[in-house]
Amino acid sequence: MNDTLLECHNLRKTFIVRGKETAVLRGVNLSVRSGEVVAITGKSGAGKSVLLWLLSGLDRPTSGEVLFKGRSLISLSGSELARVRRDKIGIIFQDFNLVASWTALENVESALRHGGMSRAARRAKALKLLDDLMLGDRLDNFPSELSIGEEQRIALARTLANDPVLVLADEPTGDIDPETAKEIVSMLVKPVKEKRATLIVATHGAFPLNVADRVLCLRDGVLLPGDTSPAA
Repeated sequence: MNDTLLECHNLRKTFIVRGKETAVLRGVNLSVRSGEVVAITGKSGAGKSVLLWLLSGLDRPTSGEVLFKGRSLISLSGSELARVRRDKIGIIFQDFNLVASWTALENVESALRHGGMSRAARRAKALKLLDDLMLGDRLDNFPSELSIGEEQRIALARTLANDPVLVLADEPTGDIDPETAKEIVSMLVKPVKEKRATLIVATHGAFPLNVADRVLCLRDGVLLPGDTSPAA
């Protein structure tokens, strides 16, 4: 039985800035199974965020392809791709991407608005997620009133709200203290493992690599076998 969830073949991404061409990804190949936790290490600026954006369909490669459940993301229409991202793929952005004018509860509820749930059911699910992440007393606070660790937990709750089969996390422990980072990792990995979802984490040091099933290193635009050292 083929349980491959996501794969990419000879993925390349080149940017042109002020007439100068810069190749960030030079032929990335990757195959990830359902239920797998994969950590992608690499120095800051190596292209890890670029790779996650391509894997999520938020950007298109210069060449190569990304297959999600056997279907090429490039072949999907804009509406089909939007549905896949909404219902199947959860993304934790490096800067959280919370809406500043919405409360913690509203930010999480927003992920559930197009899933056919009643307002009461959306509210109940968002409340449980926030309570599980120890934010039950922060429901009515705006992002500007919260710590970075609390913002990260809200972003995590919003990402997990739709029970995605693929979670892409960009430096989920990058700007928080070690103790909070440990909590975030536990909160992220546990529900993913319980539901046999796939987790791909991009990190340049703070994520504990021992929780990953596989560690890869993005270096010189390609993915190479990594080790358990954050400095890979």
